[in-house]
Amino acid sequence: MSKFVPLSIPNFEGNEKKYVTDAVEQGWVSTGGAYIKKMEASLAEFLHTDNVAACQSGTAALHLSMVEAGVRPGDVVLVPPLTFIAAVNPVKYQFATPVFIDCDDSFCMDPVKLREFCANECNFEDNQLKYQGKTVKAVVVVHVFGNMADMKTIMEIAREYNLKVIEDATEALGTRYTEGTYTGKYAGTIGDFGCYSFNGNKIITTGGGGAVTANDSKMVDHLRYLSTQAKDDVHYYIHNEIGYNYRMTNLQAALGVAQMEELPEFIRRKQVNYELYCQLFAGFGLGKMIGFREDTYSNMWFYSLEINRDKVKASMREIITALEEKGVQTRAIWGLINEQVPYQHEKTYQLEKAPYYAERILNIPSSTQITKEDIEYVVEQVKAVLEAFAHE
Repeated sequence: MSKFVPLSIPNFEGNEKKYVTDAVEQGWVSTGGAYIKKMEASLAEFLHTDNVAACQSGTAALHLSMVEAGVRPGDVVLVPPLTFIAAVNPVKYQFATPVFIDCDDSFCMDPVKLREFCANECNFEDNQLKYQGKTVKAVVVVHVFGNMADMKTIMEIAREYNLKVIEDATEALGTRYTEGTYTGKYAGTIGDFGCYSFNGNKIITTGGGGAVTANDSKMVDHLRYLSTQAKDDVHYYIHNEIGYNYRMTNLQAALGVAQMEELPEFIRRKQVNYELYCQLFAGFGLGKMIGFREDTYSNMWFYSLEINRDKVKASMREIITALEEKGVQTRAIWGLINEQVPYQHEKTYQLEKAPYYAERILNIPSSTQITKEDIEYVVEQVKAVLEAFAHE
């Protein structure tokens, strides 16, 4: 294969090696060290929030949020079906029950169906929302691919029904509202809790790693405490709560501090590259680029092409395999979580858009260091493969 364009890979153009080497030379490589505090301070400053706790992964951030939100065995949590499964698994960690609410055309949770579920399928008594006798405790809102959900409406619903809102902003670091009630507010800073991921494919990476914030700074302090095994006395190992080994390491944080320095440039490149894709796919009858919410400034983390299923009947696996043979790495959006074996028996509500998009969305290369020539090659190969399948 003479050419290969990866889907999404990390970009280390700045001080990553310098800071990681410094952490190694200091001997601070585990869950203590100055870079962890620097990473937290950098995130808090960027997000315009008071307090951020760095942790081991985006999943850890979500689980800690569930714990702090008071999700307990037997409770119900409202979740999306069209996202990565890590957004929903922490519900099970708490022995709670997920109910899947459909998405809208942003791929994020549909607030209309969320309201209809709360109003028509549940009872609201004594300031508690009940579904089939169980307390509905929280809603997990995922900002899919950097596209902001309709937080104004979702927050209104949550306040009306006394629900905690956990924002999964693992793909949306840097996305913010530019109009309306939450003008200037970043993804992850509107709900009760906000979670971020720095996995290798995210807009910035610490290898593994994540972070969590909350609308109450004291809650963030408690989340940080829980993430370090709930240690009350560092000398005598006194623990008054159940804690978790969820703290970010200093090595990860050193990498993250360097990545945060580059984040604005990474977002700029994502936006420029997205616009180029849109220009090159304009007028193409077999696929169209999916947009981002107009009242937001999006980090445009991942790019999605909606395949015209009236003309292209090939399976997504066939399309992905054919492109791989051309040196273009792509992927399907996700398998719906409610169709995965651990979740097949769980309740769903009016799933229409989620299965529609699951059959049609192809994610295309979106690395920050992708070149104009690479993008042109990707578009050329995608068009050729879809045209070949359309004529079969």
